[in-house]
Amino acid sequence: MEMKYCLACGMPLSPETTHQKTNKYCQYCADQEGKLKPREECQAGIAQWLKNMTPEDKESDYMQRADFYLKSMPAWQ
Repeated sequence: MEMKYCLACGMPLSPETTHQKTNKYCQYCADQEGKLKPREECQAGIAQWLKNMTPEDKESDYMQRADFYLKSMPAWQ
């Protein structure tokens, strides 16, 4: 079986992480209707995730890093 990933953030999609109303996006990138949330909202979520992954890095601009990351994702191209 082929692994699927969120088109907005790259999270592996599983029954636990896939939004109930779409098979394209994870529960964090889709709104209640299953539509893609605004880019800025997804970017802020990725930035927070990056910050949590590297708490010792006090110098990074996490929003900029998240912006670069999102540029590589199909939903934002």
